[in-house]
This record gives sequence, structure tokens and C-alpha cells, in this order.
Amino acid sequence: MASKIPKKPSIPEPPAGSGNGDSVVLERRTQRVKPPQMFQVVLLNDDFTPMEFVVHIIQEYFSKDRETATQIMLKIHLEGKGICGIYTRDVAGTKVDQVLAASRAAGHPLQCLSEPVE
Repeated sequence: MASKIPKKPSIPEPPAGSGNGDSVVLERRTQRVKPPQMFQVVLLNDDFTPMEFVVHIIQEYFSKDRETATQIMLKIHLEGKGICGIYTRDVAGTKVDQVLAASRAAGHPLQCLSEPVE
């Protein structure tokens, strides 16, 4: 059996020129995380896309009930544009692409865009 007493681990010497050996302790600062900037998806009025198709698009891609979709469609028709939803940048971009693809496939010139919410 070994009866030796274990040695204390040696503490390395501070590098030469590091001052008087005082150590510096850094404090952790809490970072404030901002919520992502939101974008609104907007449909624009035109004289060629049928109103019923616009209502269908709003129901299909923005999950609105028929009454709400009809109200948005009327706002688009009367004011020239209407907000269909507010999303993060990536989701808004995807919604715009989906609406444009669906309207082109149906042969309609419906315009859709996303703009930052102020």
C-alpha cells in the first residue's frame, strides 16, 4: 500500500509583465433582444382580377373566414390596397410568392407585396 501524501497541484506563475498578479473579473451583461421586424402583406387593386378570386386567395393563404375576406376585398377595391396579414419577413415573403404563383396560374394579374410595419 502506498502511504505517500499526494502533492498539491502547482499553480502556474502569471506571465512576465502582467502586473502585480491581480486578476480581472468580467461581469456578464444581459443582452436585450429585440423582437423581429414585422411585415404586412398587401394586395393591390386592379381592374381585371375577379372579386371572388380575391376572396378565395384571402381565405386560402391568409386563413380568413368568408366574411372577413370579403371585407378585405372590398377595402382593396375601394381604397386601392388592403392588408391581409402581418408576419415576420420570411413568412411574409413566402405568402407573397404563394399568392403571386396562384394568381399567375389562374391567369390573373393580381399584385401582392410585403412592406415593413412602422
